Amino acid sequence: MTAKTQKPTATLYRMVMDHHVCPYGLKALHLLKSQGFEVDDRWLTTRDATDAFKAEHGVRTTPQTFIGGQRIGGYDDLRRHFGKHVPDPDAKSYTPVIALFSMTALMALAVSHIAFGNPFTLHALEWFIAISMIMLAMLKLQNVETFSSMFLNYDLLAKRWVPYAYIYPFAEGAAGVLMLAGVLTWLSVPVALFIGTIGAASVFKAVYIDRRDLKCACVGGSGSVPLGFISLTENLMMVAMALWMGARWTGIGLLAG
Repeated sequence: MTAKTQKPTATLYRMVMDHHVCPYGLKALHLLKSQGFEVDDRWLTTRDATDAFKAEHGVRTTPQTFIGGQRIGGYDDLRRHFGKHVPDPDAKSYTPVIALFSMTALMALAVSHIAFGNPFTLHALEWFIAISMIMLAMLKLQNVETFSSMFLNYDLLAKRWVPYAYIYPFAEGAAGVLMLAGVLTWLSVPVALFIGTIGAASVFKAVYIDRRDLKCACVGGSGSVPLGFISLTENLMMVAMALWMGARWTGIGLLAG
């Protein structure tokens, strides 16, 4: 009979306390097991034990992984050891807006399917833009202060009148809700047209004229989305939605008259 191949072994030190279990310790444990390691899982169950371990090995954080008697390091170091990508927390990324627009598109298709039995309708496109406005406003409203600070880096109106940076997310959210409901079009259209036009002009100037390398405040003040084409498209979508709904509302009004 062929002897079974012995699994490689690793020793993992991680915090497991009554009121705290280190999430990175759990991730490191899962990663080691997924790589086929037999793990000697050693718990640091008190703050004193954790501090003593750090002092002994000259490290500032836990978890810490040892393979073959050699210290690999924390969770990010372990990922690097296995050749896996480690995200840069300061790197710019379009992932937040891709995730948001993907979900709002699916939501709009779902609502269209419920309402008309067909996900691919003109209403679905309208709802996609309206829901996107609402979701973007929600992200900004989580922390208006941090949003306003990032927004003031490039918005032309906010630079001249600071309160606009605080008003913007409320105006965007309100316009989105009214457009989604199809009510008070006389109010939602001018608001969306105004903030969308100012936004598009601001992004165009900052990116394509001044050539500034900035982060977009579109997903809130802590976002990592680069200011650029996506930000410009977002504002142009808002303008297009406002013009479309305004034209349709005016046409309905004329027909009713």
